[in-house]
Amino acid sequence: MKTKLRTDLTVGDVAKGFVYNEYEGKGLYGLNGKLTIQPEYQRHYIYNDGKKDVAVITSLLKGYPLGLIYFNKTPNGQLEVLDGQQRITSFGRYITGKFPIMYNDRETFFDGLPSDKQELILKSPLTIYICEGEEGEIKDWFEIINIVGVPLKPQERLNAANSGPFVTAAKAVFSNSNNSNIQKWSHYVAGDVKRQDFMERALEWISSAKRTSIDGYMSSHRYDTSINELETYFNSVIGWVSGLFDMTDKMKGLEWGRLYETYHSQPYNKEEINQKAHQLLADGEHVKCAKNIYEYLLGGEQHPELLDIRMFDDSIKRAAYARQTDAAKAEGISNCPLCAEGVYNNRTRIYLPSEMDADHVTAWSRGGSTSIENCEMLCKTHNRAKGNR
Repeated sequence: MKTKLRTDLTVGDVAKGFVYNEYEGKGLYGLNGKLTIQPEYQRHYIYNDGKKDVAVITSLLKGYPLGLIYFNKTPNGQLEVLDGQQRITSFGRYITGKFPIMYNDRETFFDGLPSDKQELILKSPLTIYICEGEEGEIKDWFEIINIVGVPLKPQERLNAANSGPFVTAAKAVFSNSNNSNIQKWSHYVAGDVKRQDFMERALEWISSAKRTSIDGYMSSHRYDTSINELETYFNSVIGWVSGLFDMTDKMKGLEWGRLYETYHSQPYNKEEINQKAHQLLADGEHVKCAKNIYEYLLGGEQHPELLDIRMFDDSIKRAAYARQTDAAKAEGISNCPLCAEGVYNNRTRIYLPSEMDADHVTAWSRGGSTSIENCEMLCKTHNRAKGNR
């Protein structure tokens, strides 16, 4: 890879012809169209938080350097931002009136600054390296220079490695904060749409269904101009869960793709399954792992361990053991009620506390409480055999 240092370009030069796409939230072009500010391997613009973008402008007004900026020169002569996209988009947005800063204790847009301060910003020199090389070299370098600062997230790295029409189309849907579907999706998907979390989830679900990796799926579809399969599958998952369950605050970030693949072909009574879901969600006393309530119900309530039910504490176990043991000794039978009903030698055996487990007389999943009245001690063999009966 070849590099060339340029110190003759200013903020004003780079901001000439600056184009910003409000819908997609990204800077597009600068240098009068000669510079592509956000090529597809770049992450989304994440400085528009009223802090980082303002800090860029404050640095310029104080005469502080913005640090090294790297451009990639493509074979057709077009320049692309390798590193510095956030800073360039920030000063481009400010110069074109997209946000204000606090100046002399009031909010001030670029046009409202004194002319000398406007000139100071526009004439601020930039230190830029122009790089030329093969695609692999450029992307390797892109990852290296992004080790510092705000680190690239895994999906941002995959987008860079697999840049092309597929990534472009997928980002327009799943990385677009202005997409009207984001509000609905955010009830089920956790993360920041601009940091590629929604796109990562969509790719995770489809790649898992196809039994491949996200990278493998993206690589095989890199030059596709359509994301119809990806979009259709994602909407199928969201449509299934939203159609089956009432919306609650415990749905975000669950493995809906895996649950869809496992259970979507099974019939459910919507009214009944939602009634049970609401009961379990309200039972904070016993249910310690509320995020697994939906998987527990979808699986036919066969795996209560998913809920990490609060078990009997030691004081209840001791009281139940003493109660059963005293009664068993008085009757000459085993202190395990199920052994006492048998015909083998253990029907009169008195077990030690360490040889017994506490169990719900009426199963918790059937409404039994975790109380002394509903606790019985069983020998370990019978407790493990009883299960959820």
